[in-house]
Amino acid sequence: MTSTRERQRAAARARLEKEMAERAAKARKRRQTTAIISAGAALVLVVAGTVWLAMSLGDDDKPDTTTAAAGASECAYTTLPTDQRPPQIKDVGVPSNEQSNKGVQTMTIDTNLGPITAKVDRSLVPCTAGSFTYLAEKNFFDNSKCHRMVTEGIKVLQCGDPSATGNGWRPTDGQGGPSYRLAEENLPTDKRPPYPEGVIAMANNGQPGSTGSQFFIVYGDSPLDPAYTVLGTVTGGLDIVKDVAKAGDDGAFAPQPGGGHPKKEVIIKDLTMSNPQG
Repeated sequence: MTSTRERQRAAARARLEKEMAERAAKARKRRQTTAIISAGAALVLVVAGTVWLAMSLGDDDKPDTTTAAAGASECAYTTLPTDQRPPQIKDVGVPSNEQSNKGVQTMTIDTNLGPITAKVDRSLVPCTAGSFTYLAEKNFFDNSKCHRMVTEGIKVLQCGDPSATGNGWRPTDGQGGPSYRLAEENLPTDKRPPYPEGVIAMANNGQPGSTGSQFFIVYGDSPLDPAYTVLGTVTGGLDIVKDVAKAGDDGAFAPQPGGGHPKKEVIIKDLTMSNPQG
């Protein structure tokens, strides 16, 4: 028969185990909500094979389960907690949760080196296209610089950080984005290579639902993991990106994860999304 002392010891162990579990859960939550947010560093993470940045999704924001109207998709744009946003975040509000999944849009990136155009099929990326259209209408990308060029292993030019502006470079370039995140769409899991030349895809930090505003233009077949939303396909101006690649980079990210700021500066003067056609 179990003694009183043994029962007391068992109860004490149970209390300790419960307390330890609660502490572990709280620690996990703190790590999620206090981490630095950087969708732009996501591509760096995958190439390096190390996770050094995380993002906060905010426990109070739950996906809207309302049924979307015909021809539309219901999108969950998750707002980042105000007190956890780094200075590089540019808050221009949040798009509507209901986005059209019909038609094809033309993205025009007007740069200091000439225009780069791409085709975006909203049936494949209704939420990402909706976000991009919203940000473009807010002049979110205007006067920002493409902050990262990679020429070995993968061949990409990364842009879309609204804080990467002005003369020179800063350590924080690549950490900016909007005040919300969204889930990944149109992942090329059945494509080889997943990201062929001419694709435009969205950067993230390696965690599901961490897509922001940063994107990368693929100027040569790149064997990345199929974890990044394929936004569209370049229809003009890929030669501009290739010329920038020929000029090289400053090696700011060497030796790991590689690449650096492009030596030939690319400034996005304006980025627009046409009305959907078809």
